[in-house]
Amino acid sequence: MSQSHQQPALPTCPGCEEPLDAGDRFCGACGHDLSAVPTGPGDRPTVAVAAPPAGQAEAGPGDAGRAGAGTPDAGAPRAGAVEGGAVRWPAAAETDSSDVPAPVHSPADVPGTDSDGRPLTGPGAESGGGAGAAPGGPAHEAAGAVRVRHDHRAAPGGGTATGAAADVGGAARTTGDRAAAGAGAAPDGAAEPGGDPDSGDFPLAAPDPRTAEHAPAAPAAGEKVCVACRSGRVDPDGYCENCGHAQPRERDHMEQELDTVAAVSDRGLRHHRNEDSFAVSSTALPDGSPAVVAIVCDGVSSASRPDEASAAAATAANEALLASLPRGTHPQQAMHEAIVAASEAVNALAQEPAGAMGHDAHRHQNAPACTLVGAVVAGGLLIVGWVGDSRVYWVPEDRTRPTARLTEDDSWAAQMVAAGLMNEAEAYADDRAHAITGWLGADAYELEPHTAAFKPDRSGLVVVCTDGLWNYAESGEEMAAAVPADAQERPLHAAQVLVGHALDGGGHDNVTVALLPFAVGPDGAGSARASV
Repeated sequence: MSQSHQQPALPTCPGCEEPLDAGDRFCGACGHDLSAVPTGPGDRPTVAVAAPPAGQAEAGPGDAGRAGAGTPDAGAPRAGAVEGGAVRWPAAAETDSSDVPAPVHSPADVPGTDSDGRPLTGPGAESGGGAGAAPGGPAHEAAGAVRVRHDHRAAPGGGTATGAAADVGGAARTTGDRAAAGAGAAPDGAAEPGGDPDSGDFPLAAPDPRTAEHAPAAPAAGEKVCVACRSGRVDPDGYCENCGHAQPRERDHMEQELDTVAAVSDRGLRHHRNEDSFAVSSTALPDGSPAVVAIVCDGVSSASRPDEASAAAATAANEALLASLPRGTHPQQAMHEAIVAASEAVNALAQEPAGAMGHDAHRHQNAPACTLVGAVVAGGLLIVGWVGDSRVYWVPEDRTRPTARLTEDDSWAAQMVAAGLMNEAEAYADDRAHAITGWLGADAYELEPHTAAFKPDRSGLVVVCTDGLWNYAESGEEMAAAVPADAQERPLHAAQVLVGHALDGGGHDNVTVALLPFAVGPDGAGSARASV
């Protein structure tokens, strides 16, 4: 027997339902990616089932799918009617004509809501359409029956989507006659303003954590503000409470300028903290002439708490000079006493319990230590004093005159040169060159303060610095070349330039420099340069 071969249906695009050709990877109409795996329907198993209308009899098991199985009396209440706020259930007969127990009513046969809070009765029940009416029948057309699709689009042609009732695991959405649902209903797929927040349709997004009530409060007046986000408050540990950025420490970069002296200190580019410190001040001698002081200290990194040692030494030496110079003590003797006072201040740190100051608590504890260099310009004299490898340079105002280094390092390299075992170039090229042989600290072999007095006959600039600067301008000529020409008139600017010179050279160490202009009058008397 011959068979009629039916033309197979062409596959259609899941996006626009246009026919596709074999081998297509994208839809030619809408561009849908046909290779993408479709997302499975959400877990919403409840399917809306319309309750029997008032004018239709209850259907038995054998009548499922037929409309109008019987008509009850006009005066009898319909099944599931609500009276006085309570559901009135119909009375079930004991048995039917075949002595088979009467069917049990399902909860879906009466008005109710599904798991998403939607009414189980559709618009058709409200207008008298039969729940079991065949699609396309008169009752269906008259009632505007609910159309269900699982792709969140209205079924084409106004009919019922094929297989909607069978796909009980799908996320069913009603896309039928919106006019029957009430005026002002939002289009399908849009959240209705003022709608039920528990409806499950497009829930609101979670609040932005930056604007939530857990967000940190804005800094109050006078509190530090983060240098990174410029909005967060800085906690006592030095971190931003908003973005967590570590804040620069106060000592990472310091500047100070008086009328006749200026100093700048910077952490550098390689160290995690600034272990240098300085103190600059001015006072008057008993005859009323000015005296200017500059102290620079460099913490020994291999020691414990080197930043505290340098700060304690600079403060103690400066205070000692400010106390002794106005009493008429000779500046050179005052410098010696100041170095001794600085040494005692550093020694006192070693007597404190380990970790008492709150850092380096987990490192091996040894005595804090630092180096010191200072200069005093008073009474036409230039007094320098030092312990360690920090230096003082003399740079004349007339750059055609020779420059000079006024200190000798307490270091391995200096000892090699002094003993004639190496020349300066060879000694400072050695890895041991910067090993210091003198320092302030409880573990120092013996304190030997060095002091020297000079009486310059011409104006110039006194440069007091740590090795973080002179490593990049070691000789007097190199230092003079790095000093700006207007350093006498603008010492702070010149100090900033010198620190920048070290940072441009690599900034491998902390950098600190203090500048004291020294002026010589027509009569040959030298003094600290008067402010203009």
